[in-house]
Amino acid sequence: MQIYMPDGKRAELAAKDCLIEDILKELKINSEEVIVAKNGRIVAEEETAGGSDELKIVRIVHGG
Repeated sequence: MQIYMPDGKRAELAAKDCLIEDILKELKINSEEVIVAKNGRIVAEEETAGGSDELKIVRIVHGG
């Protein structure tokens, strides 16, 4: 599984289907600060990913 990190780096995990929430925990990324797109579609943390899936993790920026 290819993962595009918020800082622009790429990571690869050889994980079988697991919850996106667990993937974020493993990568030490706070799930409340990001949104995740799986294969180009925004998904919830309860969705699973693995195999040939591509995840893009985008940090949410807010302020005034």
